[in-house]
Amino acid sequence: MKKYWPIIALLAGVLVVAGVYFFVIRKPAVDDNLSQEDQTVAEIPQDQRPSTSLTPSMDGHWLKMKIESIKVAGAFSMDYELLYKISDGRTQGVPGTIKLEGQTSIERNLLLGSESSGKFRYDEGVESGTLTLRFRNSSGKLLGRLSTDWTLSMSGKNYVVKMNNFVKEGESTFTSSSSFTDGKSGTKSSTSVPND
Repeated sequence: MKKYWPIIALLAGVLVVAGVYFFVIRKPAVDDNLSQEDQTVAEIPQDQRPSTSLTPSMDGHWLKMKIESIKVAGAFSMDYELLYKISDGRTQGVPGTIKLEGQTSIERNLLLGSESSGKFRYDEGVESGTLTLRFRNSSGKLLGRLSTDWTLSMSGKNYVVKMNNFVKEGESTFTSSSSFTDGKSGTKSSTSVPND
């Protein structure tokens, strides 16, 4: 039995190295496919683009994402991805997928932080980020993608978000100000102003 120990140890070492390569070093193929998909997907026609807004809560810890007039031809589901940088330079994100099922308007309250067992940790120093929407058919094929930058800042006593709302791309900037107190309630107030 002792003569087999070196072979067993060698096989165990090979398995450990293979596991480290497969789970840690090698990038998942899904990420590669997504970036290739994003690069080759056709542009969504202007008349099918939804109007999108982000409205900050009074404390700036939540963003209410509202997407209206969803009419992307053949869309079965929509992926959203809100990315932002925090004060130490790390990038954080809020991803999600929504089955459209005929819905033309969707609202989600997105936390700039994390929640565990009812306790909230808020990310500090959030000033800007990106919002990306991806529309897919019933087979999961990417039909179209929209992405825009947004900024979060103080204006007087209110937080304000500025972003492109996709509908009049390059012509107007959507501005929304604080109008709700937490991630569970409130309504949106907004204006559209020309780009400088």
